[in-house]
Amino acid sequence: MSAPLAYRVLRSRRKTVSLEITPAGEVLIRAPLRATEASLRAFAESRKDWITRHLALWRERQAAALPRLMPEEEAKLRHEAKLLFPRRAAHFAPLLGVDFGRITVRGQHSRWGSCSAKGNLNFNYLLLLAPPEVLDYVVVHELCHRKEMNHSKRFWALVGSQIPDWRAKRAWLREHGQALMARLPE
Repeated sequence: MSAPLAYRVLRSRRKTVSLEITPAGEVLIRAPLRATEASLRAFAESRKDWITRHLALWRERQAAALPRLMPEEEAKLRHEAKLLFPRRAAHFAPLLGVDFGRITVRGQHSRWGSCSAKGNLNFNYLLLLAPPEVLDYVVVHELCHRKEMNHSKRFWALVGSQIPDWRAKRAWLREHGQALMARLPE
């Protein structure tokens, strides 16, 4: 008999269950508040092959990971990000017919960007280490939340109006994102 899967559950007001491998190599199940422990255990077991495969990929990436950013490198990236993100948001906002509030730059361990209900945008400065078109995808993604605060078909159609190959950009982040986030200073 194999060992039970180790995972952490993060409950919220979401409607669906999702699975991810965190930058720290932890199996995380995001679940609705009402989900039972038994249903989550069954969900994890049904995806055991995916978990095993992605944990192996995570280990490979860790072995080949780039070094953590030095304080000077981090300061330079933050400075450049504070200049670049407002320019890119100002470029795409009128094309999407939206406005935005304050832009904040952070070094986040699990997010590339976010949009508040008030229209404030947050971006991860590590995006400056990604290809420019991936950075633009995240900017457009967050600006689209100004019209659609969800990930509905209408939301993705709006993203696609500016970034037709958004799926490839999202795939790039899924493939390379953990390696970038592993560069954050401790």
